Amino acid sequence: MSRLRVLKRVGLLAAIVIALILPLIAPDPSTTNLAVFTVMYIGLATSWNIMGGYTGYISLGHAAFFGFGAYSLGLLSNHLNVAPGYAPFLLVPVAGVISGLVAVLIGWIALRTRAATFVIVTIAFMFMGQLLAENLVKLTGGGAGLGFPYPQQWGGDFYNTPFYYAMLALAFLALATSWTIRRSKFGLGLLAIRDDEDKALAVGVPTRRFKLAAFTISAIPVGMIGAVYGYYVTYVYPQFVFDPLIGISMVLMVFLGGLGTLAGPVLGALLLEPAQLQFAYRFGASRLYLVFYAAVFLLVMLFLPRGVVPSVQELLQRRRQELASP
Repeated sequence: MSRLRVLKRVGLLAAIVIALILPLIAPDPSTTNLAVFTVMYIGLATSWNIMGGYTGYISLGHAAFFGFGAYSLGLLSNHLNVAPGYAPFLLVPVAGVISGLVAVLIGWIALRTRAATFVIVTIAFMFMGQLLAENLVKLTGGGAGLGFPYPQQWGGDFYNTPFYYAMLALAFLALATSWTIRRSKFGLGLLAIRDDEDKALAVGVPTRRFKLAAFTISAIPVGMIGAVYGYYVTYVYPQFVFDPLIGISMVLMVFLGGLGTLAGPVLGALLLEPAQLQFAYRFGASRLYLVFYAAVFLLVMLFLPRGVVPSVQELLQRRRQELASP
């Protein structure tokens, strides 16, 4: 086993251990709140990468599944009179299934298109979800929002901890799903679609079925993460869960870290989300933090079009070749 591979495994193990014990070594609410949102976006970006990174179909409407997941858990908890505490977490997979069913419907329509048209169609569906949440007042509460059961027993420094571990579990689920797909025949078919869809179809790849499967698989963790987010903030509004900025954030994090890689979305979220939160806290009232997003996007497109991870891998490969050559 090479030294580089050993270092990678040791680094991965250290990262997992730190993630698992973080609330124990840094229990203050400001740190755990930052950790909740950072891990949340690791899961969101990784899930989006299953569709956007592996097939090359750029969806800017994945916030729709985030919103459907949040509203699904809120409505289920309220109508079933679920007691606050750990019980609502048991309904999170149901919210994910509901988001997956919605994704089948949206994907069946949207995936009849390609390129820019696909992007526009996904955005349109996201805004349709927002309008439904605003206008189905008797069901969703409309613009007044939808409340969740409030776990009063989780006071003080402990409040963020259950939500952190729930988000961490979903991030691990997304990463495990992405890793499994990348190393399967299904994953090879998705990469073939990304490289040349017409050639992939010509050699027998069922492109339409594969794309719809990837679209649905990527939506399910997003819906579950949206459900946990809704429970975490205890009240959701249409414009904040069906938010275009959530979808754009997923895309930007993946492009920053490396499109179609396993580590890229994780790195992108770790770099971008803490910085975005600081900008939002400082300039949230004026929404100047959106300028930060625009600036990062332009810099990535200009100087790192393939992302950090592929760029570093190419640099290391060139170095090894230079050292190996006489």
